[in-house]
Amino acid sequence: MSALAPFALRAGARKIPVGLEMYSVRDEFMKDTPGTITAVAKMGYEVVEFYAPYFEWTASKAKQIRKQLEDLGLRCYSTHNGDESFTPEGLKKAVELNWILGSKYLVMAGSGPVAGLAGWKALAERITQLMERLTPLGMSSGFHNHETEWKLVDGKRPMDVLAANTPKEFMLQFDVGSCVAAKQDPVAWIRANPGRIKSIHCKDWVHWPWGGYRVLFGEGGTPWAEIFEAAESVGGVEFYLIEQEGSHYPPLEAARRCLATWKRMRG
Repeated sequence: MSALAPFALRAGARKIPVGLEMYSVRDEFMKDTPGTITAVAKMGYEVVEFYAPYFEWTASKAKQIRKQLEDLGLRCYSTHNGDESFTPEGLKKAVELNWILGSKYLVMAGSGPVAGLAGWKALAERITQLMERLTPLGMSSGFHNHETEWKLVDGKRPMDVLAANTPKEFMLQFDVGSCVAAKQDPVAWIRANPGRIKSIHCKDWVHWPWGGYRVLFGEGGTPWAEIFEAAESVGGVEFYLIEQEGSHYPPLEAARRCLATWKRMRG
């Protein structure tokens, strides 16, 4: 089935909002945060996910951003976080900022260096402890995969280790492009983890020299129709996020083109 084949919503199925991971327009975002948010809203995006630099905001600035989101009809359900958000003091600040923004999920943007299978199990234990702190606050966390987590370590994929050793409420934020780049089956991963794929980064990939991650969403060989069906029937997806690491177009134009493809694809 073509990646661009429309995926019709099942009768009675709720519409899943689509957003933009703001890393996709990072240069513009750092130069003019309010202007970039407005531009993204005008394209028709419904959700934004802020990435690590948001952690430098004051509570006052976060309140200003929240008001702008509300004025524009945008929502923020999650943020991407570096290690600083998960230190004892950093977590307090991250929780405050996410609470102000209306964000439920403090997503780990990556793992950093991990030594062996024991290291991945130790990370899962850290995640479990983190969830024990966030759950009473009505918040949660998640992990954003990269290619690294699909490569076997002592005969096991780190993503399987994390899934098996973390609470079911912990979100496995699925970066599709890196899964495809690692030659793994994205549909099988979703079906193996029912209810845990609450957010999907819709990023495409194609073999070099045809683009790698620079190919626009919907222009690679990813089976998007099958992914959407699995995510909405089994995965428990709550929102989609388009992510574009780079392309031949200026970032805002690339974001616009990706959303146009999304609308054609979704029918």
